[in-house]
Amino acid sequence: MIEIFAYPSDEAERKIDAVSRRKPGADPELEARVAAIIEEVKAEGDAALIRFTQRFDAPGMKADQIRVSDAEIDAAHNGVDSQFLEIIRAAARNVEEFHRQQLRHSHFITRPDGTFLGQIVRPVRAAGLYIPGGRAGETPLISSVIMNAVPARLAGVRDIAMITPPRSDGSVNPFLLAAAREVGVTRVHRAGSAWAVAALAYGTESVAPVDVVVGPGNIYVALAKRLVSGQVGIDMIAGPSEVLVIADADANADLIAADMLSQAEHDAMASALCITTGREVARGVVEALSKQLPALPRRETAAASVQNYGAVFTVQDLDAALTLANRIAPEHLELHVQDPLPLLGRIENAGAVFIGSHTPEAVGDYFAGPNHVLPTAGTARFASALGVENFLKKTSVIAYSDQAFQRDAASIIRLAELEGLDAHAESVRVRLKGK
Repeated sequence: MIEIFAYPSDEAERKIDAVSRRKPGADPELEARVAAIIEEVKAEGDAALIRFTQRFDAPGMKADQIRVSDAEIDAAHNGVDSQFLEIIRAAARNVEEFHRQQLRHSHFITRPDGTFLGQIVRPVRAAGLYIPGGRAGETPLISSVIMNAVPARLAGVRDIAMITPPRSDGSVNPFLLAAAREVGVTRVHRAGSAWAVAALAYGTESVAPVDVVVGPGNIYVALAKRLVSGQVGIDMIAGPSEVLVIADADANADLIAADMLSQAEHDAMASALCITTGREVARGVVEALSKQLPALPRRETAAASVQNYGAVFTVQDLDAALTLANRIAPEHLELHVQDPLPLLGRIENAGAVFIGSHTPEAVGDYFAGPNHVLPTAGTARFASALGVENFLKKTSVIAYSDQAFQRDAASIIRLAELEGLDAHAESVRVRLKGK
């Protein structure tokens, strides 16, 4: 089911290469199909949304159902159990506490020569949250509502629109609606896939356009976000989920296997890797995977993930493990080692780091506070988790006094002339003529 590779070796390199190629690829045919969907939504608005929704999600859907009514949201909120609401509130508090540290404020500086400089920080006007329904709406990604909405609300976004595929009868899972009410979503729409992203980006009769689109989704959603990027801001182009566990010779193989499967069950393209200094641990992980996997409801998906994109690498020491982990740049990096904190400063590329055997990746997915929308497919080399800054924009403010202008004018003219931008230079020179 899963192989053990000594690293470095040619066999290990081939496996690493196979994992790295899981990036959302450029499929010209699929991209053209998504582009056509976007154009239909731009041209036809609600009519296109209804046509796609009836074809793929809810056959009886009507245009007046695209926006979920306040009454339906109220009914959902009143109908879910109080324990669920308490869990949502506790998770949202944790997420808010963590993300509050990311808030940015406008700032200004003055100089003795009268120069006034600054930066105005404002939230975007409207943000769109794409929330997958999961298995025809029966396994909704409730945690994604929290992780996307709370940073937007903290940033000060007034119009937070959630869009999610309806169930086959046209309804939206009540747990999604209740969570949306709890975390400050201001409107909810029924639509999925690429046509939902297009509706958020360009607007329809029922869906007011937004300025930023965030949230996870399948390849159609990812490609649509890529294609509308520039018309709106996006968080990232997310690929299949991944976890990498660094383990020493004393690590618990059963825990490692459980954490690997927690990612493998997401998607057949997900990747679950372990790098260990212990050969017995490596063998134990393989054995534990074979025992735990058959009991999973999503065992077929997890098995395909583990077989194709899972691996256990044995290395000589933790230095080699860290070097390989930084090269892979995983979405989730777990440290199952006796003394993890000294390793933390040596981790260069990871979306999130989970320290110790009591910190499975699931605590970050649902409850701890840091965002679970993370860079995948090696993009942790340059990208970061979703945060408050995704919903903020910054405007520079510049005011020169006469004294400052006189001092810098010649330098500005010289630079403009070197760039061949004579009108730039003249706009400065004309102000000097009267002096």
